[in-house]
Amino acid sequence: MFGRHKPRMQAVNDVAASFPTTSRNRVKRLHERGSYDHAAVFAVLDAGLLCHVAYTFDGQPYCTPTIHWREGGMLYWHGSSASRMLRQLRGGTPACLTVSHLDGLVLARTGFNHSANYRSAMCFGTARIVDEPEEKMKALAGVVDRFYPGRSETLRPISAQEAKATMVIGMRIEEASTKVRAKGVADDEEDYGHPVWAGAIPVRTVIGAAEPCPRLLPGIERPGNLAGYAEGEGLDAALMQAQAVYEGEVS
Repeated sequence: MFGRHKPRMQAVNDVAASFPTTSRNRVKRLHERGSYDHAAVFAVLDAGLLCHVAYTFDGQPYCTPTIHWREGGMLYWHGSSASRMLRQLRGGTPACLTVSHLDGLVLARTGFNHSANYRSAMCFGTARIVDEPEEKMKALAGVVDRFYPGRSETLRPISAQEAKATMVIGMRIEEASTKVRAKGVADDEEDYGHPVWAGAIPVRTVIGAAEPCPRLLPGIERPGNLAGYAEGEGLDAALMQAQAVYEGEVS
């Protein structure tokens, strides 16, 4: 997909172990479910493949679903260079990137107490276009190697036209928080005697069987660095494993 360049990890603050708590990232409702620790935020980000990025241009809110990847305290995503909206990021603009995971359906004895188990992260910073050529090429390798460590070195190098057509956006995480629900039914005490089924139904995104391209060259086998993407494994675990390998390769 993209060329043979190793990304550079961006260090987080070595002193602080958590993000500052401000009016933007403070968990206000059910605050006991919240956390501002780097490790907690990164765990939610790294277990996900898709995010939603929100910004406001000329008074109009936009929210874009896209693939994200993390290098230390930096988040990256990419888009088309033809995007008029993204071109407005050249001077930098405040942005909010969120990642969420649905882990379970929680059925209670009242509609009010129905819920879901989930993990979510919300990150704030200033989004900007990555224009510097070396940083951009490293980031374009990162979008491959973050999910499939070492793969960019095996690919046909990115062409000048492909690089020109792809816009890379970077955002240093200035503030962030997570919110997690991981428990069963929480009914009111007087409702536990109501005669209806209640409980939690776990939800997982599971990897299916690989479907090789019918035009593979003879003798091409699936590489060992894709072992984490095994049939029946959870996608979040595979992505976390890939992130750990990626960080080990580029740190």
